[in-house]
Amino acid sequence: MDFITEGFLQALKLIIHLDPETMSAVLVTIKTSSISVVIALSIGLPLGFMLGYFDFFMKKPLKLCVDTLLAMPTVVIGLIIYALISYRGPLGEYGLLYTLPGIIIGQSVLALPIIISLSASAIENIDKKLSLTLKSFGLTPLQMISSTIFELRYILLASVIVAYSRVISEIGVGMMVGGNIKWHTRTITTAISLETSKGEFALAIALGILLVGMALLINIILYFLKSRA
Repeated sequence: MDFITEGFLQALKLIIHLDPETMSAVLVTIKTSSISVVIALSIGLPLGFMLGYFDFFMKKPLKLCVDTLLAMPTVVIGLIIYALISYRGPLGEYGLLYTLPGIIIGQSVLALPIIISLSASAIENIDKKLSLTLKSFGLTPLQMISSTIFELRYILLASVIVAYSRVISEIGVGMMVGGNIKWHTRTITTAISLETSKGEFALAIALGILLVGMALLINIILYFLKSRA
């Protein structure tokens, strides 16, 4: 038990003194996660809207595929992205392996089905009275879409929060695609894994505390959004 207590106390010192190595992993995590969620949102929200709003051929199989991708293990996504951007892969010439853009691509793929599935479900379950009310105003199709998204803004924001919480806690993509390079591509989760294997519990615990703190903050925001929806 002594090493746990000692590690916890050292972890608090690292956080209080803003240890550069700890802060580097935190900043890399925030940077890659934020950019990847923005990319996933810009692609996933229109696709989710079309999937939830319109009825078309192959809609149900597409929804099944998207829902299946929600459970895709991060190591499998990391493997696929690694195969694509490795030096022998089709995108190898762009030098994305073991870089932040490489991690962002992988995390975007991880967040994309979450955004699509949750936004499609939100659009599908929209109150029919809302559609009738909007139609009664004589709005154009574009105005109908923008008004519907505005009415569902809290639910859609909640889907973004869920995607963000999934991305910051992943380790498969960061480890396999990022390479866990110190001061460069090392995220919180990959750093925790490495430091624990080295027996450096203080830094691992410090990063764990910060990660749990970020998750708590995200859930507080999610709770607030749910109460407003």
